[in-house]
Amino acid sequence: MSIETLVDAATIPPQSNTLPSSPFDPNSFNEAVMSTYGRFPLALERGAGCKVWDTEGREYLDFVAGIATCTLGHAHPAMVEAVTRQIQKLHHVSNLYYIPEQGELAKWIIQHSCADRVFFCNSGAEANEAAIKLARKYAHTVLEIERPIILTANASFHGRTLATITATGQPKYQKYFDPLVPGFHYVPYNDIGAVETAISELDEGDYRVAAILLEPLQGEGGVRPGDIAYFKKLRQICDETGILLIFDEVQVGMGRSGKLWGYEHLGVEPDVFTSAKGLGGGIPIGAMMSKKFCDVFQPGEHASTFGGNPFACGVALTVCQTIEKENILQNVQDRGEQLRNGLKAIAAKYPNHIADVRGWGLINGLELQADITLTAADIVKTAIAEGVLLVPAGPKVVRFVPPLIVTEAEVNTALQAVDKALATVNA
Repeated sequence: MSIETLVDAATIPPQSNTLPSSPFDPNSFNEAVMSTYGRFPLALERGAGCKVWDTEGREYLDFVAGIATCTLGHAHPAMVEAVTRQIQKLHHVSNLYYIPEQGELAKWIIQHSCADRVFFCNSGAEANEAAIKLARKYAHTVLEIERPIILTANASFHGRTLATITATGQPKYQKYFDPLVPGFHYVPYNDIGAVETAISELDEGDYRVAAILLEPLQGEGGVRPGDIAYFKKLRQICDETGILLIFDEVQVGMGRSGKLWGYEHLGVEPDVFTSAKGLGGGIPIGAMMSKKFCDVFQPGEHASTFGGNPFACGVALTVCQTIEKENILQNVQDRGEQLRNGLKAIAAKYPNHIADVRGWGLINGLELQADITLTAADIVKTAIAEGVLLVPAGPKVVRFVPPLIVTEAEVNTALQAVDKALATVNA
């Protein structure tokens, strides 16, 4: 089936067979659920394709996709079939036993990437934790570094666990959670001189740089693509020194960039890279991939109870195969170009408001001028009123990360809403 056929099949919102529930009460919700999120005043209950509906029946065009996660949109026929098939067969057994679905998914990833080995977990943070642990063991056992240091970038984002928020080069995420995990050092993104200086200055006594952990495109840091020359020089440095090059592909991977993996835009291959979000199309799964030479884990050194269970892997394999069979990467490239061109046209209308438009494929950012009071959250709130869901990437960047099956008409609808939102705030 074509993308258009699949989208048409999902345009009718799913109907519930249960009795109507009582009206949604945000006050009751807030009394029961910890206040760890700054939520927009919206309660979503169902979706189909690139559309979602709230508890009051209002329709929205979803350009958030669970924050770059719902690869095939909502209620995609292939995912519905895969979920149904796998839950009726076997959903969880733990890694005490061989899991055929896990092996099939790992083989697909290896066949479609530079990886030789795969470790499965539940999320991007867990995948990055696994990469950090792998880098530390490699440092101790292969590089003979007593106190390994991992370089990460300012404005990066790698997760919410203690190790991954330490790796995250944004102090706002680290406040009140000290003492942080030692062994990390931050450098400016796309600045090769800063990397070279750090490697030189940190080589003292028992300390040495063992790994460099970077996003090919910084997502939460403002949708900032990596510079090709910068990453090629990094690869050269790592080859010469033995330092591991690790890519966090949690947000940019699995086709969102217009290529299956973000590193394909940069002309280099990492030694280790991570994935989550779009890998399962909305079903929780994470993965850490590595080259064979740095696969140093032994039984008992790292594990995950739910990681790689039959349910998550069965569905994720269907997502991967659908991306391939339906040539969805071409749609990502075409719709991404359409979206960027449309945003640039809008930027030309509002030069006092918009500073830049940038991105790859279907991860794009609209950066607001730094010297105005208007924030990304302001644009997001106004767009919600226009029936389009967007997400900030920092205080001044509006992020566009729709499902990869988004259509030409839907991109036009989103652009019209953004144009109207800017006209509203401008007035």
